[in-house]
Amino acid sequence: METMLFELALTCYFAATIVCLLELFKGSKATSRIMVGLVIAGFALHTANIAARYIISGHMPTASLHEATSFFSWCIVLLFFFLEYRYRIGLLGSFIMPVVFILMLTSSILPRKIENLSPLLQSSWLFIHTAFAFIGDAAFAMAFGVGIMYLIQEHYVKSKHLGGLFKKLPSLQILDEMNYRLITIGFPFLSLAIISGSLWAESSLGTFWRWDPKEVWSLITWFIYALVLHVRLTQGWRGKRAAILSIIGFSAVLFTFFGVNLLLKGYHSFK
Repeated sequence: METMLFELALTCYFAATIVCLLELFKGSKATSRIMVGLVIAGFALHTANIAARYIISGHMPTASLHEATSFFSWCIVLLFFFLEYRYRIGLLGSFIMPVVFILMLTSSILPRKIENLSPLLQSSWLFIHTAFAFIGDAAFAMAFGVGIMYLIQEHYVKSKHLGGLFKKLPSLQILDEMNYRLITIGFPFLSLAIISGSLWAESSLGTFWRWDPKEVWSLITWFIYALVLHVRLTQGWRGKRAAILSIIGFSAVLFTFFGVNLLLKGYHSFK
């Protein structure tokens, strides 16, 4: 059952992505409603899939790379709904749903077997630490999408091509504000993820920090976003530079999430 729910959610996200890409060129209120409906359907099925794996395993379904990637995409969609309600930007889905679909497609090809938790993971810290981490990463993923939107809109403004996609995209000011707000959401959650992870390590391993590859790259990512906020507040780096930094930051997030797990070995690595 949980496999079927996942496949149906993936199908809905794929259809939503196609509609979102069509919206870039021939968008209308009808296509926007179809897109939102498909995302809602996919999210409902996705939620049921996560709940089913939780019931079967008895623990938060983030113990494998398949589960973690799926849950990551679920968090992005959840945040997408919040921003869609807050800003009412129809084209936001055109830059976010492809990311969600790629993550879900990646999750679909990873081993799906439900594994028993290792003794190290059998802790109440599992939910706390991973929830903070995934919410933070989801906010950074949204900032990445908004950063791409900003660069495209700025290109239209500078080239004085003020038709077509320019009219569909939000103003540069709104996009810059969204980018900043998303990073100010993601950064505290990343900080809490690192702190809770350190407390978990101390209670389980007797030390706050072991220089595990995931710990190191999480810290590198933290410094990148700390730099983004610092130069924005002290040097006035806004607009294009802030958008580029948010894209670079999300690249670090992806390497921390996938690169470390697949290329580097540590006690954070998935089986």
